[in-house]
Amino acid sequence: IADAAGNLAGFKVVEVNLSGQNHVTPAEILQTAGIKSSTSILFVHADEARARLEALPWIQSASVRKFYPDRIDISVTEREAFALWQINGEVKVIARDGTPITAYSDDPRYVSLPIVVGEGANKKVGDIVDALSRMPALADEVRAAILVANRRWTLKMRNGIDVRLPEQGVQDALMELAQLDRDKKLLSRDITIIDLRLPDRVAVRLSDAAFEARAEALKEKAKAKKGGAT
Repeated sequence: IADAAGNLAGFKVVEVNLSGQNHVTPAEILQTAGIKSSTSILFVHADEARARLEALPWIQSASVRKFYPDRIDISVTEREAFALWQINGEVKVIARDGTPITAYSDDPRYVSLPIVVGEGANKKVGDIVDALSRMPALADEVRAAILVANRRWTLKMRNGIDVRLPEQGVQDALMELAQLDRDKKLLSRDITIIDLRLPDRVAVRLSDAAFEARAEALKEKAKAKKGGAT
């Protein structure tokens, strides 16, 4: 009734200008802001409409401005998809600040995003992504970064190797890993774990096949040595 009275007085909304939207549809914006074909500008509460828009996952900020007698301008700034977060069997697209934006789909805009896994990983995603971005060749080999006990990261490499990073000095550890790979092809070896948590050494765990082969080689070496001694 109030809208109808306002409209009769010449204050019906006849023009709505939208800007900034990409993932959020115009229909979603209008519905969330509470603007319909029968809405009177007199009864549009700009601050309330802005707050409702900013409650949408994709929208980081919004402004709603009324221009009497019949125009409303709505501008939104959307969050950017920064990474994928796997938690409780689900994968979500998240912003840099860790805010879940939407469920993951095969949208080509998302397939190349870095992946983090585990409770709290969304809140620390910027640190690990920034560290890896400084070493693009190494980053290309990372399938996912897993947050362990909300304290440190383990990198799951595309070839199946787990790289255990320290709580502190992540960038230095990554630089050491890159250098070891350049000098000794460490990431191409038949190993399952590279442990960089100790400041004075790098520990590796051989795969079962490599361990058995090494044990057999040592056995043959011992036999040869024993035979030479006689």
